[in-house]
Order: sequence, then C-alpha cells, then structure tokens
Amino acid sequence: MDARTLDDIAAIADPVERARAASAAMASLQGQSVELSRIRRGAIIEAQEGGMRQEEIARNLGVTPGRISQMKKAGAGGDHKAPSGPVEPRPRVLVERALPTPPTVRGSTSLYLTEADRQGLTPERKMLFVGQEPASEHVAAALRVEPGDMVIARRKMFWANGVPVRIATSFFRVDVGQGARLDAEGFVLPTLQAAIEDLGHRFGHATETLTARPPTPYEAGLLDVAGEWVVQVLRVSVSSEDVPIHALETICAASRHTFPIGQVAGSDQF
Repeated sequence: MDARTLDDIAAIADPVERARAASAAMASLQGQSVELSRIRRGAIIEAQEGGMRQEEIARNLGVTPGRISQMKKAGAGGDHKAPSGPVEPRPRVLVERALPTPPTVRGSTSLYLTEADRQGLTPERKMLFVGQEPASEHVAAALRVEPGDMVIARRKMFWANGVPVRIATSFFRVDVGQGARLDAEGFVLPTLQAAIEDLGHRFGHATETLTARPPTPYEAGLLDVAGEWVVQVLRVSVSSEDVPIHALETICAASRHTFPIGQVAGSDQF
C-alpha cells in the first residue's frame, strides 16, 4: 500500500466507511505479507544456492544471520509441506483441546480456564480485539455471509504456565450480535452462552472442523511458532431456526496441544 492509498482512506468523511476501508486494507495487507515472506524466502535460498554464505546475505540485508534463518522459516508455508517435527525437542507445555467440546465445559464461565484447571495448568487469558472486521472466506461460509462482509469478532489470547498456546476468535453475524453484549468490550459475563440465549436463540446443532496449516505471520508472532504449523478448529453453532449464530475459530500451537476425541451425549450449547 502506498502513501496515496493511506491518504485516501484517511480522507473518507464517513467514520464508519473510513473504518471499513481501513479494515479491508488491513486484511489485504495480511495476505500480501504472506506472499512477500514466500518471495523473500525464495530469494534467500536462491542466493545461498548461488554460493553466497548466510553471513554475507545478512550483511547485505542489514540483519543478523539468525534473522536470515527466521526469514526462511517465516516463508516456508507456501511449500505446503508438513514440517518434519517441532522446532523444540519437547513441548514447552501440553494442553488438551477436547473434540467435540463436552457440554459441561462449553457452558462453563470459560472453556479454556476450565480445561486448563482440570489439567493442573496455570491459565491466563487476554482480550485482544472486539469489533467489526471483514469476514474471511471460511468464516463467511460458516455464517452464510459474503467474503469481505463485516462480522463481529471477539479475539482472545491464551497462555498455559506462561507459554502462549492458543488464539480464539468468536465470530457473529452483525444482524445477530450488533447492539447486544456480543459486541461489547471485555469478557461477556456470566457466559457467552447466556448472552446468546438472552437474544432469544436456542441451540440446534454444531459442527467442528479441524485443519492443520502454516500459521499466518500474525499467528506465528503471537504464538511463537516460527517453523511449525498450527491446528485450526472451527466450531459452527446453528440455532434451532437454522441460523448460524456463532463461529468459533481456535488457532492452537500444534506441538503444545493434544486432542482427545470423545462421544458427547445429551444437549449441547453454542
């Protein structure tokens, strides 16, 4: 993005449209960042194959040799090859993420705090973002909106014993959550489930999809997983009226999680 584009966005008179344009540009830049990381990685590898030493490349780019190694890892996702294994010899921490989520856990004050406490871990959580942002393709499909349409996002970060392990984002259609507690700052009390039911929605069914993939630069930075993959768990909850209410995207540091599979009986929750 050049300065003219930034100036054009800053000059938009309507504040909502200005925010929408900024969000769309940010989403576009994230995709460009991934591609540029791949291009940079390919250029470094080509230079090394041409006989340049890593120290020489680092000197020409004005960075340390260690940073060159990080650049090569950051762009490795474009190869679509599974990593040979965790960068670390053993996980710094190991957290369970049950599939499917048991109703008693889903309906608790915090799914993560409940899970971690049962495992004897010291959990922490922090709200990173609450607001509207453009829907990615998989979120749009889950909520039955168009890619790029604005959705409400509630993004949280989680740690176990001081180690970053998970990023979780709850997505809601604007016509479902706008003006309710779902778009309010901070954590929703007593529970997110209670806030959804207060809006008159009743649970119908849910699907959970697990995907292993390279992290985005944003995810790699937050989770400290350069060179590793992440596991994405997308849970889509649909109301009894067949309206997609809640899409929960959980990005897990793959080497720091185990995924016990269970058969859940009885009622479930959003």
